[in-house]
Amino acid sequence: MIRVYTGKGKGKTTSALGEALIARGRGVEVLMIQFLKGSTYMGELYGLGRLGVPIIQFGVGCRWSAMIRTGLRHCTGCGECFRQNRDPDVALPLVFQGVEYLKEQIRNPHLGLIILDEVSHALNKGFLEIEVLIEIMGQRPDDLDWILTGRDMPTELIIVVDEWWELQPEKHPFQAGIRSRRGIEY
Repeated sequence: MIRVYTGKGKGKTTSALGEALIARGRGVEVLMIQFLKGSTYMGELYGLGRLGVPIIQFGVGCRWSAMIRTGLRHCTGCGECFRQNRDPDVALPLVFQGVEYLKEQIRNPHLGLIILDEVSHALNKGFLEIEVLIEIMGQRPDDLDWILTGRDMPTELIIVVDEWWELQPEKHPFQAGIRSRRGIEY
């Protein structure tokens, strides 16, 4: 199966991680590849690593990540990491490395689930061609599941996926000015 989690709301990566935990609990090997994300502090990076779910990042991270990880600083949402990951000179080589790594990993006969987190950004920015992604997914063994996440997933993928989830916010604490909480949102 190929599943997509997209939309303007939170929960895309969280939904994929929930499925990763279910799969891992059943003994399935899981791999998450994050496109255009790197070395930021995220609770899932550390928690899932302890559970045997590697998260491999291909992106520029936050220079404050070590301080955020230790609780000495809070993410201010400055956007520095996002701006760097949108720069073609920076992002293109990182996405290329991620795609090459993915091509190697789909040959692993023990792997049962691959999550391509934030792959929509690589597609929408033109750093990864949709046809290339479709071709790679077409080379997968029949028993390898995929989850694709990210805002504004290109609808051209609908014809090749089995499930498509659109997550939309109805109400969120951020709207009331409540900051993200360590150990819950990050």
